Amino acid sequence: MGSERTEMRKRQMAATQETPGTMQTQHSVGNRGPNACCFCWCCCCSCSCLTVRNQEEERARRTSHELQAEGIPNCEESPAPTLEEVNAWAQSFDKLMLTPAGRNAFREFLRTEFSEENMLFWMACEELKQESNKSVIEEKARLIYEDYISILSPKEVSLDSRVREVINRNMLEPSQHTFDDAQLQIYTLMHRDSYPRFMNSAIYKDLLRSLSEKSIEA
Repeated sequence: MGSERTEMRKRQMAATQETPGTMQTQHSVGNRGPNACCFCWCCCCSCSCLTVRNQEEERARRTSHELQAEGIPNCEESPAPTLEEVNAWAQSFDKLMLTPAGRNAFREFLRTEFSEENMLFWMACEELKQESNKSVIEEKARLIYEDYISILSPKEVSLDSRVREVINRNMLEPSQHTFDDAQLQIYTLMHRDSYPRFMNSAIYKDLLRSLSEKSIEA
């Protein structure tokens, strides 16, 4: 009996010594983070897959205005404005918008106020009016709608509900004049809101002073 008890005690002591190591190993496994190797297939790899998928979705979500903007120059091609032209811009908004140089200077100012989309929309409407091909008109009308009318666009212009309803009806059968009401509203907004600030801006005053100095030197 004594030998059997002694043998049992030895086994119990051996089991006690092994338990802490075993528990420590189990604890270590339990504390593995989500990036542990044994979780690679369900976490690490899935994260990589999600990253790739998100990148693909981001490319797919690129709005048409981003694609179109790649082909839009920062300014229209035009000769440098004369002193007479720049002075004429102060006479009326119509005279400012009449020349490419005037639109370029005004557009540069709108960019500083984060409202360049107003000018881009107006220019896109003018370009649409020059089209005669039905398929081209439909495509350009769709791009204009997605870029400047859709509430999902970061370049959405400010239009009232009446004009939006008119546009939605016109989009059922797009034409060169689908956005005429909206274009007029944005033109009026730029005239009343942005134009007075442009005339008092450093952009306009610096250009006027530079041309005046050149005129005196000549």
